[in-house]
Amino acid sequence: MEYKRLMDDPNQRSSHSRRTPTLGGVSFFFTIIIALFFIKNWHEHTEDIFIIPGLTILFIVGLKDDMVVLSPGSKLIAQVIAIAFILVNDSFGIESLNGFLNIYEIPYYLYLAIGGFLMLTIINSYNLIDGIDGLASIVGIVIMVIYTTIFYLSKEYFFALIAITMNACLMAFFGFNISSSKKIFMGDTGSLIVGFIISVLTLKFLALEPTAYGELPFLLENAPLIAISILIVPLFDTARVFAIRLANKRGPFSPDRNHVHHVLIDFWGLSHKQASFIIGCFNIIFVVLFIILGSKAKNTGMVIMLVSVVIFLAYIFFRYNYNFTTLKQKIRLKRKIESIKGKKENPAKNKNDQE
Repeated sequence: MEYKRLMDDPNQRSSHSRRTPTLGGVSFFFTIIIALFFIKNWHEHTEDIFIIPGLTILFIVGLKDDMVVLSPGSKLIAQVIAIAFILVNDSFGIESLNGFLNIYEIPYYLYLAIGGFLMLTIINSYNLIDGIDGLASIVGIVIMVIYTTIFYLSKEYFFALIAITMNACLMAFFGFNISSSKKIFMGDTGSLIVGFIISVLTLKFLALEPTAYGELPFLLENAPLIAISILIVPLFDTARVFAIRLANKRGPFSPDRNHVHHVLIDFWGLSHKQASFIIGCFNIIFVVLFIILGSKAKNTGMVIMLVSVVIFLAYIFFRYNYNFTTLKQKIRLKRKIESIKGKKENPAKNKNDQE
């Protein structure tokens, strides 16, 4: 690891203080590929043949980015190619929104535009929340548990097994990610793979046949809103961060510490575990609430509620905004204060060291 420079060195934006291995996501790729070999007989449209190329492309790009940083444009091109393999498979075709906002049948070209944008957004939004210990794992675990339940109830066992496999990877990784002595990061290799799987499951969820929704505890027309509620954490965080960066006249992909998890740590004084746990609990509560409402309420009312919640969260979190220059000043001041406190608390030790 040290010789090959496969370690993440902490910098002014980092939430960790020691050099840490970044290739935890490598195990995700091989585990899913092996799992697909055993569950391939459960599919109906040879979905594994289309998923594997996309996974492989993002694995190579993520691995390269973890070792030698790639430009956002290079990663975007790779993501588009990987997504193209999914969109051409009949199993993922969205032919209707089933009455969502009174929209029913949609043309094929519109499906390609919606599906491509949806997958691209999910992959990058999940990649962006991977900023503190445990957060990406917890959010991923919550999402996979929900999709496992949805696909099991709808009798789409191939996708339920994919969700279970991805969940097992995240659970195993979680223990190392929050460890103080054996810490490892999933890196872009892991976040791109997990984000890709989540996007595939989301697209399949929206492409389910109307008859498959019979066993699901919400109205057919509310499926798009349920998908948004499942992905509320990465989607809201990405929208918030992009809005702040553009308001500060900076590029949407420029680095900073304006993510929600950074707010919980830097301004509210929470630890990584506490922040990750709170965000994970919010994700669960939000999904359960929307599923309950989605069993009775019409989608117009649910859209109004979703917008209201987003505005409320934006009001709370938009007050916490600081640019990169201010960030460096605060970090230097904090370190200086800690250094002064350390000298005052250990005067005897300092005296002995001088002698």
